[in-house]
Amino acid sequence: MSDNTNDTSAVRVRFAPSPTGKLHVGGARTAIYNWAFARANGGTFVLRIDDTDPTRSTDENTQVILRAMRWLGLDWDEGPEVGGDFGPYFQTERMGLYREAAQKLGAEGKAYYCFCTPKELEESRAAAKARGDSFQGYQRTCRNIDPAEAQARVDAGEPYTVRIKVPDERGDVIVHDAVHGDVTFNARELDDFIIFRSDGTPTYNFATVVDDASMGITHIIRGDDHLSNTPRQVIVYEALGAPTPTFAHISMILGSDGKKLSKRHGATSVEDYRDAGYLSDAFVNYLALLGWAPDGESTVISRNRLANEFSLDHVSKNPAIMDPKKLDFINGEYLHGMDDAQFCNDILLPELAVAGMDDGSKHEANWYLMAANAFKPRCTLSRDVTTQAKYLYTSDEQLEYDEKATKKWLAKNGARAALDAAGEALRSLTDEEWTPEAIEAALDPLPAQLGMGKGRVFQPIRVACVGGAASPGIGETLALLGRDHSLARIEQAKSLAL
Repeated sequence: MSDNTNDTSAVRVRFAPSPTGKLHVGGARTAIYNWAFARANGGTFVLRIDDTDPTRSTDENTQVILRAMRWLGLDWDEGPEVGGDFGPYFQTERMGLYREAAQKLGAEGKAYYCFCTPKELEESRAAAKARGDSFQGYQRTCRNIDPAEAQARVDAGEPYTVRIKVPDERGDVIVHDAVHGDVTFNARELDDFIIFRSDGTPTYNFATVVDDASMGITHIIRGDDHLSNTPRQVIVYEALGAPTPTFAHISMILGSDGKKLSKRHGATSVEDYRDAGYLSDAFVNYLALLGWAPDGESTVISRNRLANEFSLDHVSKNPAIMDPKKLDFINGEYLHGMDDAQFCNDILLPELAVAGMDDGSKHEANWYLMAANAFKPRCTLSRDVTTQAKYLYTSDEQLEYDEKATKKWLAKNGARAALDAAGEALRSLTDEEWTPEAIEAALDPLPAQLGMGKGRVFQPIRVACVGGAASPGIGETLALLGRDHSLARIEQAKSLAL
């Protein structure tokens, strides 16, 4: 089946994370590609939890993954919490299926019991190496044991594993990869690998194939670190008599230094980025572009466009580089694209509440809309809004003045004259007249009256009211602060001005 199959309704893809920790960037991108491919082809997106690692797979980690998926907005059609016709969707609940599949292969002569001990296997490998054998894997020692004898040894309690028979006549395994093209593996280098361990648990390469085959998965989109597993999985598909799905192995995500992304590069988990103030739409947009592009030009790609246009033939086989600056740019574009009401309700008010600055009851609705309009263009991350608004929630007496801004704009000749003139001009406005437009109209004549440049007049006012040299327009800045606080701060700053 190809990416462009006409039977698009049959497309079924899955994302199968192991709940051994947080959902990281690489896994999130894999989930995004599977979700987008399903949506673009009118198919089904399955979420399966591969929780067979008993020491690290926990329900708490499962909930972490589900929360991350929900935040990303990657709704799944089948899986935990939604059910489906191919469940259960936790591998620990599917053990009977794996045992049944292994027993079937054994009955058909496609798998067999192996009684070799770890010591015997090591000695066999060492001997093969000493002989200089080209193949130094499992030497098929137990392959031809009479099935009745093997069963008797199992019944007697002798430890065993179950191995699959790689057919003697099997030629090269050619993986038709939708990203890398045809990738050839020499079947003669594949040993009869274990499908059930001695502790009675299935190996990854067996369990995942049983699951994918029984769930009717048509396309497997995953990281290229799984490419080396694929020939063994193809052997299992063939032994089960199941159709081999289309594989698409996507490249690794690297840090700016060209090395595998890790904590030394900064945040790596989805929740880290959520907590840092990134929007889920922007984050999905950015991760989607790490290895895929619809046209080579677009930077901002809506979720709807991704769901409509995603295709495997536009996925690059080259490693992707995580670029925090580009992520910040995209996130800023999403923030700036909001209207004032959306920014107010989705960003400003929640962030102020989380910071303990404002529960939304301190001002009238129009004040918050004005704040949204003023701060939105100055925000890259959601949490930036609290930095922008800090001057509004600091008492006049506790306002801190930036040392560099104070030295540059207040501690210079003319600053006090500018503050005197500003105070006098602004006192003529009543509370009702205290609007951005009226404030700017009152201050606009001052540079000409004082014979000074605009910066020499307006920047001392800004530093006096905000504590620093950066803020929205002077009219909006003072309007948000209010008449009394603005006049008090202008008067207070005179002690620092020359």
